[in-house]
Amino acid sequence: MGKHGNRGFTIIELLVVMAIIATLLTLVSPRYFKSLEHSNETSLRHDLSTMREAIGHFNSDLNRYPQNINELVERRYLRAIPVDPITGSSETWIALPPPDPGQFGMYDVISGAEGLASDGTPYQSW
Repeated sequence: MGKHGNRGFTIIELLVVMAIIATLLTLVSPRYFKSLEHSNETSLRHDLSTMREAIGHFNSDLNRYPQNINELVERRYLRAIPVDPITGSSETWIALPPPDPGQFGMYDVISGAEGLASDGTPYQSW
C-alpha cells in the first residue's frame, strides 16, 4: 500500500449497492407507471368534457350542431383540437352524429383509443 492507503470500493460493495438500487426500482416503477396511466385517463376525461361543453354551447348559440371538430376551433368554441392523451394524436377523435336522423353534424365526440381503462371500461365508451 502507498502513502494514501487503499482507496475506492470493492467489487462486492458495488454489487451490493447496485442490488439495493435494483430492488428499490422494482418497488417504485409500477407505481410510477400506474400514476402516468391515471393522469392520462384524467386528462382524457377532461378533454372530452371540454369538447362536449363546446358542442353544447355551439348548439345553443347557433341552433345546430357543428359539422366537425374543426368548426369548433374556427368559431372559437375551442382554442385548438386537444391531443388525445391515450393515442397521442389530435386526429383520432371520433365524431358521433345526432340520434335524430333529421339533424346533421357532430352531436358527441369520443376517443379513438382502443383498449380498456384502469377501471375496466373501454375508452370509446366514455
